Amino acid sequence: MYVRDAKNRDEAWLLDAIEQLGLDDVAFRSRDYVIAVDEESGDRAGFGRLRLHRGDDEDTENRIELTGIGVLPEWRGRGVGAHVVERLVDTAAADRFETVYVLTDQPEYLTQFGFEEVDTDDLPDALSDRLVEKREFLGGGVVGLQLATDDFEMPDRFREAFKAAEPADAADDTTESPEDFGIDPESATYKYDTGR
Repeated sequence: MYVRDAKNRDEAWLLDAIEQLGLDDVAFRSRDYVIAVDEESGDRAGFGRLRLHRGDDEDTENRIELTGIGVLPEWRGRGVGAHVVERLVDTAAADRFETVYVLTDQPEYLTQFGFEEVDTDDLPDALSDRLVEKREFLGGGVVGLQLATDDFEMPDRFREAFKAAEPADAADDTTESPEDFGIDPESATYKYDTGR
């Protein structure tokens, strides 16, 4: 398992996964994402995005937000999300950002890595506006978190889980029914009815 930058060919998969997980895709650009990929199968397991918020003028600093972090259900509990977050923080640090922000309705997950809650009044303006958007999209309970990029901590359990990551066994339900194709079998007529 490894985490890499998204490529153009990942765009359709990303959009499908974002929709499947019910995440927002505001200002979607595939090049802003990183993707966790299984080395053996090539299956994509999770993803996340860095979103730049430019300062309004030369006196206002640019801010960076970690957003759109998602792990497919069959890969959860295997350290995938933790490594996506780590890659995003490392990328932000390499781009000379000292602090990263997250707006989330699941703060307990990110506090494991050293993120701390930020009072709404202390959020930079661009992120305050984004918080309003996120609350409209996800409902209440969305809070702001911040982390100094040098303070990121990866618990050992996530490193070990990631090394041996395999997807959960999905139920092998390959039998397709007419309903899978949007056909109502009670009222359907067929062009080539054999009369049987």
